[in-house]
Amino acid sequence: MSEQLVVPSYSRLREDIDQLVQWRWVFVIVMLAVISIADSLFPGSLPMPIPAVIAASMGVYNGLFFLYARHLKAVQAEDRERRYVVFAHVQIVLDLVALTVLLHFTGGIEHPFFLFYIFYVTAASILLPRLFSFLYAGLASTLFSALIAAEYWQVIPHVHLEGFVSPQRYQRGIYVAAVLFVLTITLFLCTYLVSAIVQELRSREEELFESNQSCELRAGELARLNARLQELDKARAQFIRLVTHELRAPVAAIQSYLKLILEGYVPPEKQKEIITKAERRALEQLALISDLLDLARLQERKDEEAVELVDVACVLRGVADLMQTRAEDKDLLFSVQIEPDVPPVRANPEHVKRLWTNLISNAIKYTEPGGIVVVSLSQNPKYVVGVVRDTGIGMTPEQKAHLFEEFYRTEEAKAMERQGTGLGLSIVKRIVESYGGRIWVDSEKGKGSKFSVALPKAG
Repeated sequence: MSEQLVVPSYSRLREDIDQLVQWRWVFVIVMLAVISIADSLFPGSLPMPIPAVIAASMGVYNGLFFLYARHLKAVQAEDRERRYVVFAHVQIVLDLVALTVLLHFTGGIEHPFFLFYIFYVTAASILLPRLFSFLYAGLASTLFSALIAAEYWQVIPHVHLEGFVSPQRYQRGIYVAAVLFVLTITLFLCTYLVSAIVQELRSREEELFESNQSCELRAGELARLNARLQELDKARAQFIRLVTHELRAPVAAIQSYLKLILEGYVPPEKQKEIITKAERRALEQLALISDLLDLARLQERKDEEAVELVDVACVLRGVADLMQTRAEDKDLLFSVQIEPDVPPVRANPEHVKRLWTNLISNAIKYTEPGGIVVVSLSQNPKYVVGVVRDTGIGMTPEQKAHLFEEFYRTEEAKAMERQGTGLGLSIVKRIVESYGGRIWVDSEKGKGSKFSVALPKAG
């Protein structure tokens, strides 16, 4: 749509039309007053009561316009703006015709009220697109020119205001031509200036509206980012507290063991046992530090350059061989089922190894002796799918909701296996998601768990 045909916004159009209705009341009152005064000053000059009837008729249809304007506010939004535009056209056309008829019965070119054409052309320039403003300037000029020409050529009778101006004025061709020329030029200049100003104001209003919308969107985005930052800050603070606690406990235990030995509270035959406990706690701390480093590396993605085609089945077989002994020590039935021709994935080989190690070791660790741990590897059209199923302690739905949080371990897990950092599954989840995969778990308390991992196929 061209710039000249841009229609003002509904809210602005509604306000302007309401003002036009209000100003028409003023016009009708002023016109009735002027007609009454003219009839008193120049008795018998006006064909009374026709001018008063015309002015009163404008008041009547203005009352109808007032009621229709109130009705439009209840119209559905998608149809309301179109109706307001049509409503504006109807008002301006009717007013121009009524003003022309009124001028004819109140002196024609002798009556200075012909300057009210400027008011209506200005109103059209404010209410409607620029093209229509020029059309209404031409319509006003044509109506008044037709009226004056018809009176000049005596096609219709001229109403003379006796004692107000010379009776020959409407018959002086040069004067009539000059008035019509000046009025026409004035109407078009007024239309040009007002429409240019209004168009600029509408453009600025639209820019302000778009800027306001943009600011609101950015404010909403900033609010979301701020909420996210607060969540991250809260998570960071909680993570620091958890890490501090987890690191402090082994160090405090090692210090206590060493202090007992150094201060002579441990007899020589017991020292080896105490040193063994201290070593175990040191190994726990090393495992925790290793897991924390893995988490940091996964978060920073410093290993992207090590991504390559990885044979998931080959990595699984290697991890399963290492885990076989641990499963046999707990008297578990441990089996691995791999479909033929499982395609590779693009990943860091160490990440894939860590994924299988954590999932299988957890299954073995939290399954009672005599239980079953089954690992399977298959594929679907888009993913390589690994499943680790066990008959271990299982979880409740509430516990499952926190399963992948850092340092989270269920009470049953702590009771069954004291050693553990609570970071293994967090690491697995970050590994899987960093390669565009997903991990999910099905579990029932006391009946075991089933962990499923899906990694995108290479290519």
